[in-house]
Amino acid sequence: MSKMIFVNLPVRDLDRSVAFYEAIGCTKDARFSNDQAAMMVWSDTISFMLLTHPFYQGFTSKTIADAHATSQVLLALSFDSRTEVDAIVAAALGAGGRELHEPEDLGFMYSRAFEDPDGHGFGPLWMDVDAAVAAMPQNEAA
Repeated sequence: MSKMIFVNLPVRDLDRSVAFYEAIGCTKDARFSNDQAAMMVWSDTISFMLLTHPFYQGFTSKTIADAHATSQVLLALSFDSRTEVDAIVAAALGAGGRELHEPEDLGFMYSRAFEDPDGHGFGPLWMDVDAAVAAMPQNEAA
């Protein structure tokens, strides 16, 4: 089995969240979805698990953060072109998301940012890796 990542996200309205994630290019996997959770497949190795607050709370004793008020994670999504970055942001905004800042264009990297209806932050980006490494001062690669 390939290494995979399942990003578990607490959501207030499961149907609204499923519609949002479908709008940005995910596919719902009905085998792992019900009235409390939905598996939204982003790629062969990455899925977003949308979990209603009561269901999510069953996995942790911690308080669920209000992602509109606090930041706990920013999810960077890579794309093959600037056009694809712009397209996912347009889809996110059309589905009820919110843009977080103006596009950032460094020449070797182009990025934007949006949040889903529950406030989870995403940073779609395109990057020419070789040009990015060449632009960094020696030994300062992050």
